[in-house]
Amino acid sequence: MIQGIIDWLEERTGLPTMLHHALYEDIPWSAGWHQVMGAVALFCFMTQAFTGIMLAMNYAPTATEAHSSLKYILTELTGGQLMRGLHHWGASMMVIVVVLHMIQVFVWGAYKRPREATWMVGVVLLLVTTVFGLTGYLLPWDNRAYWGTVVTTQIAGQAPGAGPYLQQLMGASNGVGALTFTRFYSVHVMILPVLTTLLIMLHVLLVRKHGVTPAADDNKPKKKFFPQQVFKDTMAVFIAFVILFGLAVVAKVPLGRIADPTDTAYIPRPEWYFLFLFQTLKFFEGPLEIVGSLILPNLAIVVLFLVPFIDRGPALRVAKRTYAIAVGAVVALGWSALTYAAWRTSPTNAGDEISLEAVEPWQELAPDQLAGIAVFRMEGCAECHGAGKKPFKTDKEIDWVIDHVKEKHKGRSPDGQLRLLSSFSKRVNDTTLANMNAAGQLAVEGAVLYQMNQCGACHEVNGVGMKTGPKLNGVIARRTAEWLIGHFENPQKYSHGTPMPKYDFTSNQLERMMAYLASLPE
Repeated sequence: MIQGIIDWLEERTGLPTMLHHALYEDIPWSAGWHQVMGAVALFCFMTQAFTGIMLAMNYAPTATEAHSSLKYILTELTGGQLMRGLHHWGASMMVIVVVLHMIQVFVWGAYKRPREATWMVGVVLLLVTTVFGLTGYLLPWDNRAYWGTVVTTQIAGQAPGAGPYLQQLMGASNGVGALTFTRFYSVHVMILPVLTTLLIMLHVLLVRKHGVTPAADDNKPKKKFFPQQVFKDTMAVFIAFVILFGLAVVAKVPLGRIADPTDTAYIPRPEWYFLFLFQTLKFFEGPLEIVGSLILPNLAIVVLFLVPFIDRGPALRVAKRTYAIAVGAVVALGWSALTYAAWRTSPTNAGDEISLEAVEPWQELAPDQLAGIAVFRMEGCAECHGAGKKPFKTDKEIDWVIDHVKEKHKGRSPDGQLRLLSSFSKRVNDTTLANMNAAGQLAVEGAVLYQMNQCGACHEVNGVGMKTGPKLNGVIARRTAEWLIGHFENPQKYSHGTPMPKYDFTSNQLERMMAYLASLPE
């Protein structure tokens, strides 16, 4: 019966013959452990594809819902933290493995004729891997992702002549926003996986065509790919999996506060594998910045492509390739030193990481209290009031507080918002003060809009407000962002006969209102 199945597959697909040919391919006698990196790189890509699909099943690919959906994955979904950990650390492992593979090929001289095209396809795969990292960096839509992408788009904008077009292509002509998010997501999920798959197929095809590079003095008879090399590749993949799984379990990936374009105090830092470039920029300031941001990186890419045509000498034993080993060592040491220097001087953005508890304490505050936090921040009250400073709570009348803020502190907020601050000053307590740093800026500004538009006259939030309209706790799970935005713009279209008026919110106001609704616990 088994032979019958094999014969059926052979007649209709030819797979048994192809598999036999792949397993029993001749490889040089010198092939061994130093050639397992290609298999590990393929494993990393397959892991990224699998975990990416698992995350995409519960991820909402819009700027208004991405952060809350990721938090849902991490707090509510079985295996959610594990999947994100595997995907996050898998990206780092893929970069490391691809770089090590390139170094191994460089040191062994495996780019020499007739393998020039194989090397160049490998360089393209290295570049695609970095683009994977750049586009995926934005998708959590937290402060770290947002401000890191702002820096990336600004660097792209420095390209002479092409800068504005590159920013337009990235959807960042007017700053990083929903359009940038959509384009990065599309590239990360729809374009790069297909491109990478095609490049891997071409790379493997070229390796099969020209064979594994033998040692210069390898005059021994060839051996078969199976079982010796298959065993080595399998063991290398297994070790990589153990390391990756251990990182995913032990080293939890943090999630920052939702992206806040107004948080100019946030100090952006790229992912660790781009820190060397960030550190390089410090040597080129002012007009010379373009040298570190664009000229040197692009020059390095050009040199990588030209390596097979620069080194056209005869193949040598690895021990005799002293020049290649020296170049590889200098590059590795330079990259490590720059990365370490950037990491050592990286400041911490205190209070940015959010708790991965299902509900954070600030999310349970009444709308007026959360709105009070927004005005508290807006007026810079923390300079004088807060933990270890003058008490903020007061029994003074509302008008007195408003006049005090306007006269003594040059208050900039409208009277309606100062009234919220006054009300907040009567109800503030130690718990509320403790939640001030944790509360997301967009959400607290959305709470101001909620209060200023008297939404509590119809809706209840966290037990506060009227019950004429639906309770808003958990509304983001019941309705899509598109439905909610449409309901603000034309309530009758979505809820016929509703007494809710039309709201002409700007795009910024809608973003803040949606952030507030997304923060409400069920």
